[in-house]
Amino acid sequence: MSAPPAPQPTDIKLRTGSRLLEVQFDDGSHFELPFEYLRVFSPSAEVRGHGGGEGTLQLGKQNVGISSIEPVGNYALRLFFDDGHNTGLYSWSVLYQLGRDLEANWARYLQRCAEQQNA
Repeated sequence: MSAPPAPQPTDIKLRTGSRLLEVQFDDGSHFELPFEYLRVFSPSAEVRGHGGGEGTLQLGKQNVGISSIEPVGNYALRLFFDDGHNTGLYSWSVLYQLGRDLEANWARYLQRCAEQQNA
């Protein structure tokens, strides 16, 4: 038995003023993803690393912007951040997981930042 298909986005809006990427999915889910959150949780090898673990902690991204978005086939977006980062592909399932897990991910990120400052 195969897994059910991942929810598909029905609407994507780049809100540069509020620094949010709004994504509506066909299961009714709606997420407002802050640019900083998308940048520090980029699915790129630079951020995620090449092995297991939490990846490389990204600091100083509070004011990062997204200059443009490029669709990649029918399965992902490439986000062009104004700090030059653009190597991660945000598949529909990655965007969905980032939206679903925003609170837990962000809490862990803030904890890691605090640990870094106290090290």
